[in-house]
Amino acid sequence: MTKPISAPLVHIVDDDDAIRDALSWLFSTRQVDTQVWSSGEAFLQAMTPETSGCILLDIRLGGISGLEVFERLRQMHATLPVIFLTGHGDLPLAVNALKQGAADFIEKPFNDNDLVDRVLEVLRSYRLSQAERASENALERRLDTLSQREREVLGLALEGRLNKQIAEDLNITMRTVEVHRARALDKMQARSLLELARCVDPIRLRSGTGSATN
Repeated sequence: MTKPISAPLVHIVDDDDAIRDALSWLFSTRQVDTQVWSSGEAFLQAMTPETSGCILLDIRLGGISGLEVFERLRQMHATLPVIFLTGHGDLPLAVNALKQGAADFIEKPFNDNDLVDRVLEVLRSYRLSQAERASENALERRLDTLSQREREVLGLALEGRLNKQIAEDLNITMRTVEVHRARALDKMQARSLLELARCVDPIRLRSGTGSATN
């Protein structure tokens, strides 16, 4: 049984034993973990939703091609960045892959340090995007806990409306506004409106659907 991939690393997918070994050794000299795959089929079989890292993918593989692997990854909505290893004759294919969302391509023969530097750069960008995505998902989950009234109160407050004005706008008492505002800030894990304003647009708050209406 194939062990699922989970740890962030560089996945080297190449059907040439010598190239796989050379690349694995090259990355080890820069303290970069790798996992090698002799075919696109083997890599795809081991893929899980938790798989992370960067894929260094030979564009011409035995079995399914690197481009077919890339297409299947797109169909799976995988977010792992893909860097193609290409020969000179593959440049048009590689350029087209870039247009389809590949991170980059590196032409053989390549400079060892340049290749590792580029892969590390892609990995850093990937990890940053993953962190941003996790933060956005956490924010969305907190927004989903707000009632519709809490969204309205916070949205108006973020637009600069005073509690008295919000009460008049929503035809509720100032005390009710204060309660909704305090409860909403607590749910959003924000200590103040200023802190919340750094990550939430008032239009986003008021246009959403809360979990309740009171």
